[in-house]
Amino acid sequence: MDPKHQRVELNDGHFMPVLGFGTYVPPEVPRNRLVEVTKLAIEAGFCHTDSAHLYNNEEYIGLAIRSKIADGSVKREDIVYTSKLWCTFHQPELVQPALESSLKKPLDYVDLYLIHFPMALKPGETLLPNDENGKVIFDTVDLCAVWEAMEKCKDAGLAKSIGVSNFNCRQLEMILNKPGLKYKPVCNQQVECHPYLNQSKLLDFCKSKDIVLVAHSALGSQRHKLWVDQNSPVLLEDPVLCALAKKHKRSPALFALRYQLQRGVVVLAKSYNEQRIRENVQVRS
Repeated sequence: MDPKHQRVELNDGHFMPVLGFGTYVPPEVPRNRLVEVTKLAIEAGFCHTDSAHLYNNEEYIGLAIRSKIADGSVKREDIVYTSKLWCTFHQPELVQPALESSLKKPLDYVDLYLIHFPMALKPGETLLPNDENGKVIFDTVDLCAVWEAMEKCKDAGLAKSIGVSNFNCRQLEMILNKPGLKYKPVCNQQVECHPYLNQSKLLDFCKSKDIVLVAHSALGSQRHKLWVDQNSPVLLEDPVLCALAKKHKRSPALFALRYQLQRGVVVLAKSYNEQRIRENVQVRS
């Protein structure tokens, strides 16, 4: 990682900015708001934008990127745009059409295309297919077959780089040990990683395989009542972080983000507040 030049070299020779802008928002947030905040992020200095089919926002992210290219703020080659293959498209014959569908919305190619989760769901229009009992309907697909289809997307010029998301060490090894492997995953993204969950074992494994770890929830776990004890400590209220922030006249969030960069972890920072967007960019300086 080269924080000075604000990017990390991937194992296929391409580069990824060390700080990315996360674009997922809950369904209740108007999607057209994303155009405005993505433009703000690009103006502030974010040139790495993360999206996915699941987020239902690729059209709006694309509008924002094309707008900033049109007004001369950036060039297409300055932007690293990520999209992800959703779980209902894991059948190998569905992989490239899924990417082509995503490309109809924002841009001519993606810089990075990822397998969003290491599990397959029943193919179809429903993102989370359920049976009559409300249980998710899974599909049986060999991850290595999915990866071969991802490799074909790269060969077709639809994606500059390919990687994975939410994978553990064993799942990564399945891909890395695949006979006839053509391209290694360049990154393992969307891993919850912060000072309270530092993922040191997974980080060491990824570094040993020349795979970049990309942190999600770098400012602490999303405190959803379904899976987080509401009495658990809040990272940004941590006394050590707060003391450092006070001493150096910075926010606790900047220390949490910088912690990752100094470990060699790329960070996705998500905010829809202009002041915080501009503040988060300062972590690279």
